[in-house]
Amino acid sequence: MNKLLSTSTVLAAALLIALPAAAQNIAIVNGKAVPKARVDSLMEQILKQGQQRRTPELEAQVRDEVVLREMFVQEAEKRGFQSKADYKMQMEFARQTILIRELFTQYQATHPVTEAEIQAEYAKSTGAGGTEYRARHILVDTEDQAKALIAQIKAGAKFEDVAKKDSKDTGSGENGGDLDFASPNVYVPEFGQAMVKLKKGEMTEVPVKSQFGWHIIRLDDTREAQAPSLAEVRPQIEQKLGQMKVAKFRDDIRAKYKTDYKFAN
Repeated sequence: MNKLLSTSTVLAAALLIALPAAAQNIAIVNGKAVPKARVDSLMEQILKQGQQRRTPELEAQVRDEVVLREMFVQEAEKRGFQSKADYKMQMEFARQTILIRELFTQYQATHPVTEAEIQAEYAKSTGAGGTEYRARHILVDTEDQAKALIAQIKAGAKFEDVAKKDSKDTGSGENGGDLDFASPNVYVPEFGQAMVKLKKGEMTEVPVKSQFGWHIIRLDDTREAQAPSLAEVRPQIEQKLGQMKVAKFRDDIRAKYKTDYKFAN
């Protein structure tokens, strides 16, 4: 009786051990177990992309894919593909890619951009201030055309009307040549330099040449540069600082390791 109980106990224990192991596999292909962990890993990658929701249909598709991959891999191995030099090189590149991705992912997770860093960068970028200029212009092809239009305006023609009629910059021309408020450095140097020399309401007496043609410029107004709110630029600042941290981490590693190789950049 005791012997029978002992045998039963051993069998029960063996079954209890085997059940969890079997539960960890989704299939057996030619005697080789296909672990459920592969399904979980592939599902996680798909869900991270944010294009699909976890549904029973998607889970079934992923399981099918994992089992099919095992079949394809076994067939490829039977044909000896794993011993080819190209396969080995691709596997090495894949190994490197995964390790490098994990290295930088772990660094970013442990070195996040802080609120203090965001605030400091915002203060630095908006503290420069400066002046914005609201100008109008008329753009024509030749200096003689520009001189003739300057003469018309001096004789009493409205700058806005001349811009609408004669400027080849039709975008601003439709608005009487208005360029709205902007920093001088958004324009080509010749235009920006001539514009900042004008007083409010003043027009260039001499046409200004640029790569686009000949300009007649009038300055309508100036104001202190309008800084965007922190909320508006926070994503860009956070991205910029994150990229800077990663770049420094990369450069630190590069400086840390000795090599006889000369980098091109």
